[in-house]
Parts: sequence; structure tokens; C-alpha cells
Amino acid sequence: MQLAGGFAAASLAAAPIYRRAFAQGATPEATPEASPVIGGGADPQMQEVLDALVAFGAPPLSNVSPFAGRNLPSFRDAVQSVLAERGETIIEPVGGIEHILIPSLDGETELVARIYHPEGAGSDLLPVMVYFHGGGFVIANLNTYDASCRALANATGTIVASIAYRLAPENPFPTAVDDAYAATQFFMGGAGVVGGDPERVIVAGESAGGNLATVVCLRARDEGGMMPLHQVLVYPVTTFAPEGESLESIQEYANAIPLGAADLEWFGMHYLADPSDATNPYASPLLATDLSGIPPVTMIQAEIDPLQSQGTAYADALEAAGVTVSRTLYEGVTHEFFGMTTVVDKAAEAVAQVASEVNAALGS
Repeated sequence: MQLAGGFAAASLAAAPIYRRAFAQGATPEATPEASPVIGGGADPQMQEVLDALVAFGAPPLSNVSPFAGRNLPSFRDAVQSVLAERGETIIEPVGGIEHILIPSLDGETELVARIYHPEGAGSDLLPVMVYFHGGGFVIANLNTYDASCRALANATGTIVASIAYRLAPENPFPTAVDDAYAATQFFMGGAGVVGGDPERVIVAGESAGGNLATVVCLRARDEGGMMPLHQVLVYPVTTFAPEGESLESIQEYANAIPLGAADLEWFGMHYLADPSDATNPYASPLLATDLSGIPPVTMIQAEIDPLQSQGTAYADALEAAGVTVSRTLYEGVTHEFFGMTTVVDKAAEAVAQVASEVNAALGS
């Protein structure tokens, strides 16, 4: 389902994401590069992963089709390469994994949810974390972010439900939003099917998944749906029309890996079939006129990340709207660091921080 082909590639001329910024002269090529790999500043553990990723010799994501992009080496492959060099194979054990099907919002299809049960769980109903993976709404899948879900399940003691929402360009905006909302409402009404407590449901996501996690809360508020107790937003995409403060890190880290400015443009081109959707608050929550009435937020940010500034701008906007936000910027790491707990110490620190704040929010 995730690797379906047969899409019609959109025209680059129609790409809305970051086009405004580049028109002002802040092109990736014009941005000074402090390092040939990421823009400088990575700590040694992070750099080891980046070197492994570069060693694959893959073409830039922005130079290939979405189907080809889904088959390029990922940060997960780089982590496995680092472990292999050490003669190690580390997969964090969990209490159990199962898969269930969830009806889509329109009832025309079913979505796969991979359910991670934490180690040592008893027979009591557990909180549920509805988790949305990253990948720019175009690439990646449940396997790509498996390590994050395992770590989160064990650290938080929650049942993590990782959702295989449909990808663009085969299913452009707002399909991913619809799928994420359907999954969230499903678990808030029926978490018991996986041994979960429907009264204790939170949402979480990385990158594009962070966008979906906060957007489902806005939509629940707007439509009178059931509201999660907490949001965990890990370097979230918050706008497809950045300017001012939200643009700064895009310029500073235009040439970063595993995510650079050209990649962001490529994702936006394929996710938003209609360029005018770039200002829709369900695509760009930073542009919402009202952010009040949604749950408290734990935000994790990476220093070497073009999304850093828009995450900061969103946190500022949430606080201005009266939403409680806890935010932490981890220095010396890049986009996608969160799932690298087996090789990057700061990833383990970030997961532990999320666990502490989630448990406080859940009263655990």
C-alpha cells in the first residue's frame, strides 16, 4: 500500500514550498556551507551516522521520483551500518507487536496500525500513544521509524500505535490529515481493542508526523472531536510558506543531511497538489489564526535542521495562544536523530525527556 506507483509527477514550477524564500536570493547554492556534509557542528556520534549515510552514495532525494525516493538508503540504514561496523545488531525488545486495521475517514479503505506493547506490561489498561512517522508525507513507512516506536513504548510505558497513513503524490493533501484524524478518533473511542485506555490517549510524531499530530488536535477542536491529552512534536513541519523567523534555519542549514532545503521543496511539491494549500492551517498549522484550545506540547528540536526555526515559531505561537509548551533544542544533532538511541546518546536523552513529560501528562 505504501509503495504504490502510477502517480503523475507534479511540475516543479507549481512547487509552493520555500519558493518565496528562494526568490529572495536565499537559494541552497547561495548559502555558505561550513562543512561539506551538514553545515558543521555535529557531535562525533552524530557525525559517524552522517558519514555512514554519505557512504551509500545515493543521489539527492530531490533528483529522483517519489517511488525511487522510497527505496533510497535512509537514516535507519545508516544506523544499521554503524552498528554493523561495531559487530553489533541491536533491536530494542518490546512486550509484543501486533497489527490491526482501522477504517479510513471515508470508509473506502483500511489503514494498518502497528501496535507496540511495552516490556513488562501487566493486564491493566495502558495509555495509548498514536504515533505518525516522518518522511515528508511522501517517503518512509512503519519500518523506517520502528526504532522510535520501540523506544517510546518502553520508555513511556504506553501502547504505541504507529499509523500507516497514505502517502503523496498518489494521495495528496489532505489525505494524510484525514487518515491521521481517523486513527486518533478510533483509538480515543476504542483503545480497548489493543488493551489501551481510551481516557488516556496522546498523539506524537516526527517531522511530517509532528505536523499530523498537532493538526489532528486542531481538527478535533474545530469539529468537536475527542481531544488527546498531550502532543509530542519532534522537529515538526509547521509551515509550507515560511518567512521571517520561520525561514532562518532553512537558509542556515540549506545543505544539511539527511534533510536540506531542496528536499523540503521536493516534499512540498508532491504533498500539495494545489499550491494554494500551502496556507491551509491543516497543512501549515503555524498559519492558523487560532491555536487555542489544544493540548499541552512537548517539542523536541535538533540544532542542525532546516525545520528548527519553524518549530520555534510554532512553539512561540502556541504559547501566545495559551497552550503550555515544553521545548528542548538538542545541540550537535540533525533531523532524524530521535530514533538513533542505539548509537547517539542525545537521542536516548530526548526519548527519556519525552517519557518524563508524557508520564506527567498522563498522571503515571
